[in-house]
Parts: sequence; C-alpha cells; structure tokens
Amino acid sequence: MSTAINNNRSESRYNCLVPVEGKEGSEFDGTKTMDISRHGMGFLSSQNVAINQKIALEIVLKPNTEPVIVIGLVKWVRKLGVSDQYRVGVVFAEIISGSSTRLDKYLTSKRWE
Repeated sequence: MSTAINNNRSESRYNCLVPVEGKEGSEFDGTKTMDISRHGMGFLSSQNVAINQKIALEIVLKPNTEPVIVIGLVKWVRKLGVSDQYRVGVVFAEIISGSSTRLDKYLTSKRWE
C-alpha cells in the first residue's frame, strides 16, 4: 500500500515502488520508481542521468486501461552515498496522451490512503 510523503514539498508525493521498463543497456535499464506526484516522479538508476534530459514516460494507472504518456524532464540527480545508485527527480513537462485530470484523480483516490 502506498502512502503520501510530504517532505515540505508543495504537493504530496506517493510511494510507488515499481520496476521501470527501459531499453536494455540504457540509463533506464534496471531502474525502479520511488515516488510519484501530480507533476513528477522520482526513481533510482544504476547510471548517472543527464540533467535536463527529456524522457518519454508511459504511466499505467490501472491494468487494462490506456496509459498516460508524458514527456519528463530530469531536474536533479544525486548519488546515494557509497552505493552505485542515483536518485533522479523528473518533472512532467508535457502530457502526450491521456489527461492530467485522470492522473490527478488516480493519485487522490482512496487506493493511496
């Protein structure tokens, strides 16, 4: 079950610990999401990701439904201590398919309580 994370942010982030399907060998191969909000998401990567890099993200909100497809922009990257992992923050720059309303409704639904 996911819960809201505040951390003095302007909007709630929700735990979202799921694997990311990325092209094999790319910086997104073997990544895992950490959290999601109405306007962005965070994930772990075993490779350093370039700041301001644009990435296409397909967000499947429910099984057997159309995904929300967004263009994300990498805003920050932090190496996690002595590990080989990087924490990456992405903002949703543009919604290509689906709607922000659908994403908002999903994130505020009771399944996140």
